[in-house]
Amino acid sequence: MSKRSLLQIALFTLLSIPVLGQDVSELLKSYKFRTVGPNRGGRVTAVMGVETQPSVFYMGATGGGVWKTDDYGISWKNISDGYFPTPSIGAIAVYQKQPDILYVGTGSDGIRSNVITGKGVYKSINAGKKWEFVGLKNTGQIGAVEIHPDNPDVVYVAAIGQAFGKNEDRGIYKTTDGGASWNKILYHSDSVGFSDLELAPDDPNTIYAGAWRGERKPWTIISGSSEGGVYKSTDGGVNWVKLTNGLPTALIGKIDFAVSPANPNVVYANIEASENQGGLYRSDDRGANWEFVSDNSNLTNRPFYYTNIYANPRNENVLYNSALRFLKSENGGKSWKALRTPHGDNHDIWINPNDTSIWIQANDGGANVTLNNGKSWSTQSNQPTAELYQVDVDDQTPYWLYAGQQDNSTMAVPSKQTGAARSTIFGVGGCETGPAVPKPGNSDVVYSNCKGRFGTFDKRTGQEMQYYVGASNIYGHNPKDLKFRFQRVAPIHISPHNPNVVYHTSQYVHKTMDDGKTWQIISPDLTAFEDEYQVVPGAPITRDVTGEEYFSTIYAIQESKIQEGLIWVGANDGPVHVTKDGGANWERVTPDMPIGGRVDAVEPSVHNPAKAYVAILRYQLNDYAPYIYKTEDYGKTWELITTGDNGLPADYPTRVIREDPNKEGVLYAGTEFGLFISLNDGETWNEFNNNLPVTPITDMKIHQDDLVMSTMGRGFWILDNISSIRSLTEAVQETAYFFNPKDAVRFRMNSRQSPQPGANLEYYIADTKQDVRLDILTNSGRVVRSFVSGKSEPAVDTEVDMATGFSNAPASGGLSNKAGINRFNWNMRHHGGWSANPNRSYLGNGPMVSTGTYKARLTIGGQVLEKEFNVRLDPRATLVNDADVKMQEALALAVRDFQGEVAKLIKTVGEERKALENSLNQERASKRDQRKKEALDAVYYQLVTPPGTYMQPMLSAQTGYLNSMIGRADQQPGKDAYDRFEELKSKFQEIKKEFEALKED
Repeated sequence: MSKRSLLQIALFTLLSIPVLGQDVSELLKSYKFRTVGPNRGGRVTAVMGVETQPSVFYMGATGGGVWKTDDYGISWKNISDGYFPTPSIGAIAVYQKQPDILYVGTGSDGIRSNVITGKGVYKSINAGKKWEFVGLKNTGQIGAVEIHPDNPDVVYVAAIGQAFGKNEDRGIYKTTDGGASWNKILYHSDSVGFSDLELAPDDPNTIYAGAWRGERKPWTIISGSSEGGVYKSTDGGVNWVKLTNGLPTALIGKIDFAVSPANPNVVYANIEASENQGGLYRSDDRGANWEFVSDNSNLTNRPFYYTNIYANPRNENVLYNSALRFLKSENGGKSWKALRTPHGDNHDIWINPNDTSIWIQANDGGANVTLNNGKSWSTQSNQPTAELYQVDVDDQTPYWLYAGQQDNSTMAVPSKQTGAARSTIFGVGGCETGPAVPKPGNSDVVYSNCKGRFGTFDKRTGQEMQYYVGASNIYGHNPKDLKFRFQRVAPIHISPHNPNVVYHTSQYVHKTMDDGKTWQIISPDLTAFEDEYQVVPGAPITRDVTGEEYFSTIYAIQESKIQEGLIWVGANDGPVHVTKDGGANWERVTPDMPIGGRVDAVEPSVHNPAKAYVAILRYQLNDYAPYIYKTEDYGKTWELITTGDNGLPADYPTRVIREDPNKEGVLYAGTEFGLFISLNDGETWNEFNNNLPVTPITDMKIHQDDLVMSTMGRGFWILDNISSIRSLTEAVQETAYFFNPKDAVRFRMNSRQSPQPGANLEYYIADTKQDVRLDILTNSGRVVRSFVSGKSEPAVDTEVDMATGFSNAPASGGLSNKAGINRFNWNMRHHGGWSANPNRSYLGNGPMVSTGTYKARLTIGGQVLEKEFNVRLDPRATLVNDADVKMQEALALAVRDFQGEVAKLIKTVGEERKALENSLNQERASKRDQRKKEALDAVYYQLVTPPGTYMQPMLSAQTGYLNSMIGRADQQPGKDAYDRFEELKSKFQEIKKEFEALKED
């Protein structure tokens, strides 16, 4: 057996067998992820409200799960996290007579190329507080869920089916026992599902259903067939008849229905159809006869994506159509006018029948509520449901995250909210697809893409210079006729060896060294380019050529960080290539895998130039298996490291793989349903989601020891400080282990979304019975702070800076000693001063320490473990240096100690006053005692500000004012601060002498 195999077996043992109390998989559960937004909503395709609770609404995001508002959309809360195994929502139904009962069908009905599969139906009986799975796991995308109006146990589901292939679970389903069992009551074939169903409002046994042949391939959209059409049942789904009288006679695609309680005889069907028969149909006799009332092009615009019609519950002639634009008709669909919504690309609407001025409406920007028939809307900037295709980071501190948000624009978001940092920048070049890639060394320059169009964006001016490769509009083409085939998310990659070298890819690798002004092709066609897949997307009815389905393009590119000119690329039709000489020669090194998968990510190793990883996505070919391959010989041979039985499930498609830059063998895999980690180079995997919501991980970067992620439905997430992960296998072999800390940065202000600034110390304990002590020492050995386990410090109220809205870091708390990983944040502060209240004396809200090297000495039982770390200035600071903050620390410590002296004198004088006051109350007061009491009062109120409105601040308050002034920012104290301190000390001596003189009387 090889030495490497023995090592892998040993590592596998560590991952699976408890060692000294805990195994690694348990330790991984202690890590917490952090969302950094943005709070700009993503696509929502399902909404519903509660008739008797007009402030309550639900929305279903396409990658963000189910959310609820009870305040008309002012705030939203996710209610599906922890229950749903998929974030894709197709339909929401509320049982209005008992609105605590909800049913949700997963799997969006807008089957664009990034659609996430559904995994069945979920039910809540307490308004979304808890959910249970109630079946239909394999139905894929669900178009509609309808509840019998008088019996919440009777529910109907329209199952579109799997978006990317045939499956037998398409059809109309019915349960009569609340989801305990289901019957398929209408089925056509494994290719034809049902996009919508409606129950007649006055007779729930009357059902309308729309049959739809809807399927996607990586290279095209299939929508429509001769088998599609409108079906009706009048006996609760026992028998069905296909309606034809007046309906389209040729190919029929996606269908959506509307029936108003105001007149259930009137039925509307919005139908995609060939031969100019697509549009709105109306029946006035429950479907027996139909009239074609409108061929308005917006009604069937991109039908696979939209197709939604809705009738006002109080007036059957008032209709709303959700598509590219939001339209309203007041004459039964004969004519239409546009209504403005907060965002284009509209998908759904629900109107409260008790007050039809109250709506919830869904579009590509989220969900929004109106209380006045659409004149004004609630915000979409409170929904962290952004669909992001990738993440890039700049080299600022704090660094910023960049991506393209589907249906919106590119963006830049700070990793931490500090000081005056803007919360987010929307629009950094390119468009919704991205990527947006900041230039190393100059983050004001961002290279961005918009559906294959390259631009160089300058943040300082807000202008983007356009340098499209080929300078040709590629929309609307058959891809085989294009000179350059660009996917809409065509990658941009900057050489790690030269920030002026930028790569961009079509079927070729393009290179620029002058920000895009000139381009050089440095590769042949590196795709499979098979003729059968070079077709005009959109068939057999509706053409849809936006570049999303352009097949045979390069989808991923990375240059090795350790060997210049070693470049790996992967195409969206399968091939993997490598060059070792900057593009002069290329070698096809595709793993032995099923053909045609999309190479979503390539990852050259930073530890070995011959080593690389690739992540292949095949769910668009209806293959949901995970495919991550590893090579250690430049692609000559590959090993599949996601076998389906080594920790990463067999039905979790893989999108991205990243290798830890500091520890070989530590891998992170982003899948369609969350994050996984391997500590043994892919031999075994552990789920690593914890508080991370279930959502596709589309991209990852490891930057400044943080794991930075983009998701397809929940924005950006960060796992702060992954350094301890690299040592987990070593830690579990010890009774106690101290992980290497990161340097601490003197960030002054922070927001609730950001981690507390300070030195984050992590340590492992195998046994909870150990006492723990932590000492923070200067480099010279002087103790700055000490903490012990079992004794925590109370929280300290801290001043809120009115200018920024941020608050200072709170005092450090107590030390934990639980078994497993423990974390402690030292806030870089000395202890506070003396207080008359013993519970507040010497707390951790003292002056901030100056910069330099510090030691953390951890004593666990009888073991003493030490680690060094640095406290550094905020690197953005230009007006201050290390010497300045050293002076600041010295003065602040002197003021702190002086405040303690003042507090002690206040206590002493106060005790004298109280004793004398008691004496005066108990016996006949002498004039001498009264004069002494007045003199003591005079002394006391020189120290303490007397009660009243806007009274003059006295010595204690003046000292606190000085302390606040010199501690609000990193700075050298001004001359006035020193002068004022001397004045205060002098005044203190005067007051002290005055008091001592009184004591001698």
